[in-house]
Amino acid sequence: MAQLRLALNQIDSTVGDLEGNAESVLQWTRHSVEQGAHLVAFPEMTLTGYPVEDLALRKSFVEASRAALRELAGRLAREGFGEVPVVVGYLDRCGQAQARYGQPVGAPQNAGAVLYGGEVALTFAKHHLPNYGVFDEFRYFVPGDTMPVVRVRGVDVALAICEDLWQDGGRVPAARSAGAGLLLSINASPYERDKDDTRLELVRKRAQEAGCTTAYLAMIGGQDELVFDGDSIVVDRDGEVIARAPQFEQGSVVLDLDLPTAPAEAPSGVVDDGLRVEHRVLSAEPLPAYEPEVTGSEAPRLEDDEEIYTALVVGLRAYAAKNGFRSVLIGLSGGIDSALTAALACDAVGAENVYGISMPSRYSSEHSREDAAELAERTGLNFRTVAIEPMFAAYMGALELTGVAEENLQSRLRGTLLMSVSNQEGHIVLAPGNKSELAVGYSTLYGDSVGAYGPIKDVYKSNVFRLARWRNRAAAERGHTPPIPENSISKPPSAELRPGQVDTDSLPDYDVLDRILERYVDGDQGAPEIVAAGFEAETVHRVLRMTDRAEYKRGQYPPGTKISPKGFGKDRRLPITSVWRER
Repeated sequence: MAQLRLALNQIDSTVGDLEGNAESVLQWTRHSVEQGAHLVAFPEMTLTGYPVEDLALRKSFVEASRAALRELAGRLAREGFGEVPVVVGYLDRCGQAQARYGQPVGAPQNAGAVLYGGEVALTFAKHHLPNYGVFDEFRYFVPGDTMPVVRVRGVDVALAICEDLWQDGGRVPAARSAGAGLLLSINASPYERDKDDTRLELVRKRAQEAGCTTAYLAMIGGQDELVFDGDSIVVDRDGEVIARAPQFEQGSVVLDLDLPTAPAEAPSGVVDDGLRVEHRVLSAEPLPAYEPEVTGSEAPRLEDDEEIYTALVVGLRAYAAKNGFRSVLIGLSGGIDSALTAALACDAVGAENVYGISMPSRYSSEHSREDAAELAERTGLNFRTVAIEPMFAAYMGALELTGVAEENLQSRLRGTLLMSVSNQEGHIVLAPGNKSELAVGYSTLYGDSVGAYGPIKDVYKSNVFRLARWRNRAAAERGHTPPIPENSISKPPSAELRPGQVDTDSLPDYDVLDRILERYVDGDQGAPEIVAAGFEAETVHRVLRMTDRAEYKRGQYPPGTKISPKGFGKDRRLPITSVWRER
């Protein structure tokens, strides 16, 4: 057996920030080497950020990535880290690929590299390209066809990228055929509810198939609608957990591993799935035996509600920071949606950077005004009141609107007011709509849908209540003031756009509505399947009809953090113009 100290750096990257991302790699490599690491790794496409989407099709960006990689290799050596192999993800291109119809222009590749001795010692590209959910990698990349293996301190380390583990075949069985002592997979792997359980079982299974210790390194942070939770995992060849990193926390997992010594003869030839072994010897001799200092540990898992809430905070914080915004603006109605959005914002950017405006109309209840003011007092956010009644009266005098048009005018006046304050003061406006409302079109275009980001866009209404209760309970347990007024949680939801209005005037009870929507939106079930599950047929057809008719509204809603298996946006893509209806 040979010994190897591995450092898995679970870090955040910003798309397009090649210089800043390279600096992060340098800093975390320094930290890893100071911890005595013999092999240092970073997540998928760390150097470019992930996902780069159509930037992959720009020759200038691909070449900038390649140049940044070479420069990084030189910098690592100049800083004294040249004798420690560093595995880093980046954007490359395939020099051998012939241009052809249906292949992305320039043959870009989602690639990894091993930097050593001031040089790019080995490059490889993702073999399995995902083409489902939020992933469009067939659009952007051409696959790799090698089985990369590097010999480090007498251990053969096989390398893979994300989907190479999620799909059967390819590099996992190839690692066994190549006789690898360690399989290292670098990943982005966006967060979804309950994905941590799926991920652990996957890594266990693949370790058993590869017949060697397997390290699964994932990134953290946020990019547009995606949030990354880290949760890096190392398991032995039998699938037993050796180490597991915290969720949503940047850091380095460093641990000593006992691994099989590589055979004298390096693996070669073509192995499973037609992959050609590409082997590089970096350091052939095993290390002298030493007493292991870092044996690994399992970070505790977050409970479900805390996990989802944390994902929403991380997603909002990343979106604001990476787009250059220091402060956010929210319309505070006194209701549960704006209250939860405000609590998330305070946790994401600090209450001193959150600005709330109460915009009462003639139909706003006194308790709603009081609830908005109480929320501001509880959280410490900046608060003001601007009544829209004079503006509303002026419009009504000019247009004489009635019914829904009158109701929506109030929402649009509030949207205009928020965007005007945003322009004047430089805050980013947050849209407080939830997934239930977006599904059935219970929102006003250019009204409550205005904003640059929707923090709870992928949270069903029933879960909005649950998360609000969790946040208050968590605050109380820590001896802090619960941020959300109890009345905002307990009162019947209402848009308050006409006298006595409540949401159930137009919608089924949220418990019923959300369970139908989970089947239709997230599960792609049809009307017969949903009715067969025990739901009343008339209600099902009404909900599905409302959902289908609201597609044009969702197309104009801002992005928001994805936490479900199928969020509105990159995940669920339906034609806006369509006469198909479930029957």
